[in-house]
Amino acid sequence: MKRIIIAIILPYLFSLTASAQDLNGFWKGTLTMQGCFPTNNIELQISMKDKMATGDSYHYQDIDNYVKKKFEGHYDPSSKKLLLKEGIVITYHIPIRCVICVKDFDLYYTREGNVETLNGRWGGNVLNTSASCSGGYIVLSRIKESAFKEIPEIKVDTGTLRLDFYDNAEIDGDSITVKVNGRVVLSHQRLSAKPLTALVRIDQANTFQEVEMIAENLGSIPPNTAILIVTAGEKHYKLFLTSTEAKSARVRFVYEVPKQEDQKFSTLDSEDKSKIASSNQ
Repeated sequence: MKRIIIAIILPYLFSLTASAQDLNGFWKGTLTMQGCFPTNNIELQISMKDKMATGDSYHYQDIDNYVKKKFEGHYDPSSKKLLLKEGIVITYHIPIRCVICVKDFDLYYTREGNVETLNGRWGGNVLNTSASCSGGYIVLSRIKESAFKEIPEIKVDTGTLRLDFYDNAEIDGDSITVKVNGRVVLSHQRLSAKPLTALVRIDQANTFQEVEMIAENLGSIPPNTAILIVTAGEKHYKLFLTSTEAKSARVRFVYEVPKQEDQKFSTLDSEDKSKIASSNQ
């Protein structure tokens, strides 16, 4: 009987140990550095496969001022040590006076109760130079959601995006203005069953495009709602956008060649409407 009990308990304990070291997800900390931001937040979005770690890192002040990079690394479960190295800069939105620091992280995983942390040292170099960044100690805590969840981000690998805006559901006189990276491409246009169309260039020379839909009125049925069909080469995306006179809707496009082919048609359905950007202008 004792042997049977032990055989049952040990796999259970092993399961707890394994789950306690599951590093997949979002981690947030603050960098000890004097940079271009008053507060230097860092968010690591970690994806684990076996012992290999990949993902995206955000060095940011807020969701409008940030640098996004890819990272790769390795995790040793026995020592609970995680080594990460940033690489490709995907996109950035920072003041012209700022420089980008490409960082390395030497971290250890710990858990006390329900609190999980990655703590250790970081360092790095200024992008494309041998100049050292002022590294230091860092603690990152697991968080449930990314700080960037409010603004959808779509990765594309095409030269031109076609944006088609339609009124959502009943045609009620909604009127919009559309900006791309702050530049007006559609002004005071009324939504209908026929598309309002804008073309946006995105490539290695134009790696980031933010599309903002501003409500010029709320129509007869508030708020101002639209369907945006995005054509990116052979791929299509359907997004539901909601904006008011106080808040605009935004979506970001980032040029990045995907490792695996995505679905030909992707829809952000009604369950994702709350995630579509409804942020302050």
